[in-house]
Amino acid sequence: MRNFLIKRLLQGGFAIWGVITIVFGILFLAGDPTLLLVPEGATQEDIDLLRHQFGFDRPFIVQYWDYLLGVLRFDLGQSFVQNIPVVQIIGPRVPFTLYLAGASLLVAVGVGLPVGVITAVARDTVTERILMPIVLVGQSMPTFWSGILLILLFAVTLRILPSSGAESLSSIIMPAISLGALSMATFARITRTSVIDEMSKDYVRSARAKGIAVRAVILRHVLRNASLPVITVAALELANLLAGAVIVETVFAWPGLGLLAVQSIEARDFFVVQAIVLLGSIIYVVLNLAADILYSAVDPRIKLHAGTA
Repeated sequence: MRNFLIKRLLQGGFAIWGVITIVFGILFLAGDPTLLLVPEGATQEDIDLLRHQFGFDRPFIVQYWDYLLGVLRFDLGQSFVQNIPVVQIIGPRVPFTLYLAGASLLVAVGVGLPVGVITAVARDTVTERILMPIVLVGQSMPTFWSGILLILLFAVTLRILPSSGAESLSSIIMPAISLGALSMATFARITRTSVIDEMSKDYVRSARAKGIAVRAVILRHVLRNASLPVITVAALELANLLAGAVIVETVFAWPGLGLLAVQSIEARDFFVVQAIVLLGSIIYVVLNLAADILYSAVDPRIKLHAGTA
């Protein structure tokens, strides 16, 4: 088990280093950011002064090394627009995005898993014919469109939920539903497929032959064995929820990283955008690492293999 964790941690560290390198390199591939920061009609002297002020006139390797050391010290640079450290800008926004992603995941899992199990057990029945169209609607509806529909229904027509902001607990309801609908459909489909596959295996038929009730077989055996694909999807979907928050936060004016990213792009505040992309990529790597570790807790065969590696 220790070797398994060490191997995964090393792989995760290497992936994060690669992400830092790519994110830093994108700034140079996009051209000289100084030309986009100076006002129209600026002289060459003004351009050179600003380039020196932000350190863009130094060699590439020197800037890369300083940026790498800065990331290790949680120093992500200085905002071009607000002229304060980037950490101070994105720090207050992180809890809002994590809150939205967590609430959306709760909606997706809370609805998707039961629907997946029910449609797997009740195949070719009226129940499946009712639930599967709901899954298809959730899978095909773009988040920006579902968000607008929710605002029109619950905020404009019924006036029971706030249309934007994060001033109360009820403010999270519509953004979480809009963001979690697509993941809900994914969880339902993956769970349904896994449960159907497990229920066709010999151990399920043996348990049924012994007179064990279907519910007991599903709860005690099928769900545990069918959980590995769901764990994989959970890690990926949480990362996708964080990425999809850009659209939802913009629609609902939710004060998270997604809305900050859009505002920073419009203001050409490159270091803020760079930090948000870097943070999202690191979270993605960490979530996949957590999923690998959960595998060993759920499936004894993986734990055995890890211990003998």
